[in-house]
Amino acid sequence: VRLPDVDLLVRTGGEQRLSDFLLWESAYAELYFVETMWPDFGAADLAVAVAAFHARERRFGGLPEAAAG
Repeated sequence: VRLPDVDLLVRTGGEQRLSDFLLWESAYAELYFVETMWPDFGAADLAVAVAAFHARERRFGGLPEAAAG
């Protein structure tokens, strides 16, 4: 079964590294780091992460539009 690539990767616990987790699958994922520990990460935290994701301009490795043209 082929699953789609990761769009948003949330890393809890304050660490700002991936530790080789889904390294290839998350090549163009948006990374969101949060201090909250995993057991305490709830629906409200997820809503904040998704809102931050929707506010980003996804370029999939490309340049911003202003710089590209």
